[in-house]
Amino acid sequence: MPPAAATNLGYTPPDGGWGWAVVFGAFISIGFSYAFPKSLTIYFKEIQEYFSVSYSEIAWVSSVMLASMYAGGPVSSILVNRYGSRPVVMIGGLMVSAGMVLASFGTTIVHLYLCVGVIGGFGLAFNLQPSLTIIGTYFQVKRPLANGLAMTGSPVVLSTLAPLNQFLFDSFGWRGSFLVLGSIVLHCCIAGALMRPVNKSVQPKPMTEPPQCNGAAAEEDAATDTSAPSANQSEMRSQGCMHKFIDFSLFRHRGFLIYLAGNVVMFFGFFAPVVFLAPYAKHQGIDEYSAALLLSIFALVDMFIRPATGLIGNTKWIRPRIQYFFSFAVSYNGVCHLLCPLASGYVGLVIYAVFFGLAFGMVSALLFEVLMDLVGAHRFSSAVGLVTIIECGPVLLGPPISGALVDIFGDYKYMYYACGVFMLVPGIFFFIMHYYNYKKLDEERRQSVAVEMRISEEAVELKMSQDYKTAHETDG
Repeated sequence: MPPAAATNLGYTPPDGGWGWAVVFGAFISIGFSYAFPKSLTIYFKEIQEYFSVSYSEIAWVSSVMLASMYAGGPVSSILVNRYGSRPVVMIGGLMVSAGMVLASFGTTIVHLYLCVGVIGGFGLAFNLQPSLTIIGTYFQVKRPLANGLAMTGSPVVLSTLAPLNQFLFDSFGWRGSFLVLGSIVLHCCIAGALMRPVNKSVQPKPMTEPPQCNGAAAEEDAATDTSAPSANQSEMRSQGCMHKFIDFSLFRHRGFLIYLAGNVVMFFGFFAPVVFLAPYAKHQGIDEYSAALLLSIFALVDMFIRPATGLIGNTKWIRPRIQYFFSFAVSYNGVCHLLCPLASGYVGLVIYAVFFGLAFGMVSALLFEVLMDLVGAHRFSSAVGLVTIIECGPVLLGPPISGALVDIFGDYKYMYYACGVFMLVPGIFFFIMHYYNYKKLDEERRQSVAVEMRISEEAVELKMSQDYKTAHETDG
């Protein structure tokens, strides 16, 4: 585990207390962020027939929503660093609610793209990123467990929304259902109210570190030559404060680049299997409620595996090498999708939903914990903002590409094969590159210890020399 992963916070996280109330708020907020785009797939077949559009066109609704959620990451990061998590999450809840209400009056599929996709997606961004960030301020030792519990919100909300959406559709149609969902999502505002800023017991800071800046910016400012002209010093301070909002020095961080490269490929196949699970079942002649039940089964398994993954990740055997655990989870997802076309009938799909729920839950529970492990809690807000804006491309294109494969071949199996490859390849990449990263970190740690020992020895020799000289002068 990188030595800087839990340092430079400037205070000791409470690892409990009100932090558990914050975890509950994050549980609700993260739950809606991830479950909402998936649960809306229940309406896809009916909306597709209503607007007379193709599989790939209807897939853009969830795809645009997820992509907007990821694209809004940097904006959310800046707002969180400026105003804190609480107001940002509450505004996000209002935005998603407004998007769903406006979508209920939609007359074209483009209207849904804008209201559900763009407005609702940006609202979800303001729910997701602040919830992830505030957990890192409350927890250090128990952080994997806290993240696992918070991420469990997604399957819990999904398992509730999937059958509820089918009931709402049967009772009110898709337009009335969107109005009801717009009121339900206002629970995110209550979740945001729980996210009280952490009470920091500030530790003394070196005088060379500017109090208004942190992270890599502060390190750069601290290294600035004090004899430089005042204009240059002012410019360096300005650049440092920019890093307070978005830390672009992360693009020189080895672990961050490994994480980013693998995730860009992974997200082409991450969400599409969930988006098309219910439509795939209906395509095989399974009734609507049984198809919706597959999502509930998937979510139920996902619900239990996320906190279990957090507990396992927090053990003394896994925590120091948690990146390998994440690599296994990504690879396991790929294997599940490659084997999915072999599942026949409803029983086969139930078995796939169980194994897919295990795989998806493991990746989701570890997804942001491993990023925090790589860059440290103090740089996480900037890191997740940069990651999400770059990942919005594959998140946006993944489901429509998968839908296009269904349109072209008239069969879902090629879509699952493609998603399996998109998950298995980055999983293998993560194994190889994290082995290299851990090896380099061990070498750098040994070099650092050797340098510290040499400096210590030189300091002792200098002290002894001065003592000898002082004693000799006294005797003389």
